[in-house]
Amino acid sequence: MVIPQSTAKKREKAVIVTVEEIGREAWSLEERVKELESLTRSCGVDIVASETCRRKTMTSNFLIGKGKAEDIASLVEENGADVVVFSNDLSPSQQKNLEEIFKVKIIDRTQLILDIFAHRATSNEGKVQVELAQLVYLLPRLSRMWLHLSRQRGAAGGIGMRGPGEQQLEVDRRRVRERVAKLKRSLKDITRQRELRRTQREKFSMLTVALVGYTNSGKSTLFNALTDSDVKVRDQLFSTLDPTIRKARLPNNQIVLISDTVGFLHDLPHHLIESFKATLEEVVSADILFHVMDMSDDLIDFKRAAVFEVLKELGAEKKPVVTLLNKADKVPEALARESVKRKFEDPLVISALHKEGLGEVLDRIVQLIQKDMEDIELVLPQKHYEVVTAIREKGMIRREEFTDKGIFISARVPKDVKYAIFKYLRDKGKQS
Repeated sequence: MVIPQSTAKKREKAVIVTVEEIGREAWSLEERVKELESLTRSCGVDIVASETCRRKTMTSNFLIGKGKAEDIASLVEENGADVVVFSNDLSPSQQKNLEEIFKVKIIDRTQLILDIFAHRATSNEGKVQVELAQLVYLLPRLSRMWLHLSRQRGAAGGIGMRGPGEQQLEVDRRRVRERVAKLKRSLKDITRQRELRRTQREKFSMLTVALVGYTNSGKSTLFNALTDSDVKVRDQLFSTLDPTIRKARLPNNQIVLISDTVGFLHDLPHHLIESFKATLEEVVSADILFHVMDMSDDLIDFKRAAVFEVLKELGAEKKPVVTLLNKADKVPEALARESVKRKFEDPLVISALHKEGLGEVLDRIVQLIQKDMEDIELVLPQKHYEVVTAIREKGMIRREEFTDKGIFISARVPKDVKYAIFKYLRDKGKQS
């Protein structure tokens, strides 16, 4: 369907400002400019100008100094920009002061990320998490909405001017706090529901593999290839916000669960991680993490460090991690591939797009499973045939015979599956 020109939504025009505090940034200024450009375009905004600023210290009033702010204001006017996007987070006072100079909307790093998240969230859970993060961000900035009232008070003070504005501001703050509390309760309910579904879905423990990595590293493409799924794949940041879990069959016929998770980002604000912990739970509960990296990316070292910072924040940094160097099709030269491989311990080189190296990925899962497996022999009443099915999916059956006493099984299964089977049979025995 073609949208008539008159009704098509006008795309905003942005001036982006990348600020570097000299000696404090791990990423180069050029690298941070590239990422800010990608984030801004992910919001559907056209970039009309880009400005950089290197400072020894940031100023409390304008972050970049008033003189530099006035230079950018001229750039905004010259290009007819609707918004100025900053690479850094701004305090409420900095945002207010800059808006007074620029005369247009100001967006900082957190606000930019939240806008992308808001566009990507499709599930109820994702929408709750986005709204919670947005309100936590908004709360200290509510006073800006009532700036016009403070101007009315004038220099003489607030006599005769107190009341309605201040009262309404407090009402708004209270409503936001109440909504935040309600959303936090909703997330707790969602977490409990997911745990219940996980318990109901699997009577016996099943190995889980979580795909983690920097945003736009190709996790969803790999997820689709491994699980024959059709999760939407786009060449953009944060194309996956809501976690997806599917079963995958290994070469030895075992079944594992693979989860596709939200992409990580460097300097991800702490309260965003807190708000999205319900989604990131899949990372915490996984047995193995597959760290997917774009091996053609010049920033691969920095992005690896950024991913492990988030894993540390989640308490998942000590889990077994397998490095997958994805997008090998973009690095056709053998020497270039070897140069990237040498940076990491025992990585697998793959191309999820062209389904190259996927057999090695599945074989690596089998190898990791074997390290944590034990032998089991038991005779099961035929009424418990679901246990045989579970062993077949989660382990390797060596011998299976039907006898007068029941089904004799000799198999090799993961330790936690072994314990879960015996617990299940004990519980069933007590009920009979």
